[in-house]
Amino acid sequence: MKAKTIILLSFIVGLAFSPSVNAQEASADTLMKHIRKLSSSFYEGRMAGSTGFDKAAQYVIDVLSNYGVEPYEDGDWMKHTFEVESNRIDNASLQTYVHVEDVRTEYVLGKDFACASMTGRGYADAPVVFCGYGIDNTIYNEYAKIDARGKIVLVLTGAPNFLPQTIADKYTTLRDKARTAQRHGAVALVAINISEQCRPTEVQCMGYCGEGPHLTTFPILQATRWCGSKLLENERMGIDSIISQIDSTQKPQSFLLDKKFAINVNASYKPNAITGNVVGIMKGKDHRLDREMIVVGTSLDHIAMQGKTCLFPGADNNASGVASLLEVARMLSEADEFQGRSVVFAIFSGGEQGHIGSDIFVKTFNPLAWIDAFINIECVGSGDSIALLGNKRYPKLWSIAAHNDSLYTQQAKLDIMAAPRTDAVAFDRIGIPSISIFTTNGHRYNHVPSDIPENVNRKMVANTTTLLYHTLIELCNGDYQGRSLESRRTRF
Repeated sequence: MKAKTIILLSFIVGLAFSPSVNAQEASADTLMKHIRKLSSSFYEGRMAGSTGFDKAAQYVIDVLSNYGVEPYEDGDWMKHTFEVESNRIDNASLQTYVHVEDVRTEYVLGKDFACASMTGRGYADAPVVFCGYGIDNTIYNEYAKIDARGKIVLVLTGAPNFLPQTIADKYTTLRDKARTAQRHGAVALVAINISEQCRPTEVQCMGYCGEGPHLTTFPILQATRWCGSKLLENERMGIDSIISQIDSTQKPQSFLLDKKFAINVNASYKPNAITGNVVGIMKGKDHRLDREMIVVGTSLDHIAMQGKTCLFPGADNNASGVASLLEVARMLSEADEFQGRSVVFAIFSGGEQGHIGSDIFVKTFNPLAWIDAFINIECVGSGDSIALLGNKRYPKLWSIAAHNDSLYTQQAKLDIMAAPRTDAVAFDRIGIPSISIFTTNGHRYNHVPSDIPENVNRKMVANTTTLLYHTLIELCNGDYQGRSLESRRTRF
């Protein structure tokens, strides 16, 4: 046989046995279309309980409907609603001055500082005391030698490393620090963000800022590290000196500033805003299996827009996860090989507030016994590889995802031994096999204004979605048995 003929036959045989040939791949263009849409200012940050979130949920419903997904229960996509905190921040200002007659230095919302997501409203023009990390404890009290009454308290985020975790945990959130300051008679709180996970010149805001009750008339701001340096300029110590002194002496470094702050926050707080999960189903085509379900879920909500210009788009976190879910729905709708189990699509609200939506789902979704697996996909638009979390609890389910990675994407970091995270925790807690799909070394743009579509890694989100699709196909059609009949009868 001639050499050319041998080469051609080898090529044909290779094609016949190559698992990736003709394998469906996610469309990066379609994914980016969803990401651009959901992270636009039209949805105002998608805060749970806001009109922006409701509009984003309707977009998701429209897309799923177009792909043949049906509402799971009684024709209602959002059958089970629940209450969340919601806070609309219309505007906020921060100024500093030394003497009343001085021209005030003004800082910009969205550039130099942001409000805590659950800030109180109000106006404060007062002297300022710096109180370290804002800790008031018998073994470490940063208020002991400071009179905070009628003053604005300036603190650092986080807690010193030398404190026991049981103490530090009580002062880690902005509400924790604000509540302590208010107890000492303060009228507002400004926290300087010293997190190494955020650039010094970029504002950051977390949807969850601590447990209630809400401090209705107590403004809470978070300044960038750069802004914090300006706030402490020409004072007794700067940020680096303060941190160094606290760490080396393990003693408070609190002091009265020479300058004063003027703060004004206009916010409208709702303690019981109504929101809900979007839940749909794509029925399997095998009547012997279609009662059994694989649930794929992700969170839709993010951080509310502050003022008219401070937008937290949430392109990676988590428009990327929602886009991935929507693209998988499209791929399944066009797939001849999708035959067996049904797929439930769960788009959760309240993710930024402790993943309330997934907790509500497991409490209100009646046929829990017929869920064979839950796959959580979140923040898949950045990073350098795919993280598959769940091997520590569910190696059988995890190995299916890992196997499909070896066939179709070759991007998963497989040496991570971890339990499922975020929305998968609620399912794991009641024994439903679960894995979480994230990216490793991602989250560079976590909860900041630069989390925009232009900073999303198109290839990463497409590869992750391709992996999700093929994993779902195998779970729906293959021999996977996530639950025994006995567990279905006794667990739920």
